[in-house]
Formats: sequence, C-alpha cells, structure tokens
Amino acid sequence: MTAFADMVGQLLGGLAVSVEIFAFTLMLALPLGFVVAFGRMSRNALVSGAFRTFISVVRGTPLMLQIMFVYFSPYMLFGIPLSRFPRLLATVLAFSLNYSAYFAEIYRGGLLSIDRGQHEAAKALGMGKALAFFRIVLPQTLKRVIPADGNEVITLVKDTSLAFTIAVTEMFTIAKQLSSRDTTMAPLIAAGVFYYVFNFIVAWAMERLERRFAYYD
Repeated sequence: MTAFADMVGQLLGGLAVSVEIFAFTLMLALPLGFVVAFGRMSRNALVSGAFRTFISVVRGTPLMLQIMFVYFSPYMLFGIPLSRFPRLLATVLAFSLNYSAYFAEIYRGGLLSIDRGQHEAAKALGMGKALAFFRIVLPQTLKRVIPADGNEVITLVKDTSLAFTIAVTEMFTIAKQLSSRDTTMAPLIAAGVFYYVFNFIVAWAMERLERRFAYYD
C-alpha cells in the first residue's frame, strides 16, 4: 500500500508539471494564433509569405524536433549555456509556437466562413472595422472554431508527454522511470488513467463553452 501511495504521489507531481505545460501553452498559443492568422491573411505578400512559411515549417516537422531546436538554439547560435535556459520554458515556447500555427489555420477558416454580408451590415449600422470585428465577426468566429479548437486542446494534453525529449520530468517521464525501476506496467496504466481523466475534464469544459456560445444560433 505504501508503494502504491508513493507511486501515485510521484505521478501526481509529474501531472502538476504536465498541467503547467498545458496551461502556459494555451495562454500563449491561443492569442498568438490570431496574430499568425492575421499575418497569414495579410494583403502584403511579404508578410503573408513569411507567416505561410512559418505555418508550413511548424506543421511539416515533428514537435519533438521543434522542442529540441528551441532548447539547443541559444547555445548553438549564441553560446548561451544550457543551464541558463530552463527546460520547462523551452518546452512551453516550443509548444506555443507549434500550436499557434494550428490554431491560426483554425481561426483563418473561421474568419473566412463569416459571410461578407455581416461586414456590410455592420458598416450600414455605422460600425467601424474594429468595432464590427469585435462585436459581429469575432463572436461568430469563436463559436464556429470551438469544436476544432477542442480537438487541438485535447491533443495538447497528450502531447505534454513529449517534454521528456529534453528531460522535463512530467508525468509520462516519471511513469516510465517507475515502470523500469519496478519492472511493472502499473505506473504506465496509472498515468494512462490520469491522462484520460485530464482529457475528460478538458472535453467537458470545451462542451460547456460551446453551449455557452449557442445563443448566437
């Protein structure tokens, strides 16, 4: 019983790190996704091309490789010692850049799905472009992208396990260590249960959010 409690305690400690990665990534990636989306939709060919390239590179290369690139680049490019660049910070930055590209394409699709008549109606009511965007376009866009965003958020929960790439001791890393040490699958099974519960809570929250925006129908 003591061994089981010790295992659960260590896994919960790792889960706290996973939740940190998840929370900070969302805080950065969600708003950054709009910046990338607007850049991608820019009428300036250079700006649009730059953001298009960013999205293509991020979506076309493994997240594991991106984590390693972000972590080792300060040392390789500027000679900054790795000890001065926290692994958790590198992980969050890599995750945020990666997910901002996916969120950007979701947002872009949502923005383009808004009928042109909505813009014209807002203009007829005397609204400026900024007011029309925040009062008319953005609410409808958010409602339409919630299901797709929900899928990405659920994927993010599972992707936090990739932090092991640069030795961040999140839950999956601890589960592997315990499983190897004790020669048992119990820690991995317990970690799977924790991931499932985590994702269940996230899915429930996204469903509630989707219902909250239902009044726009």
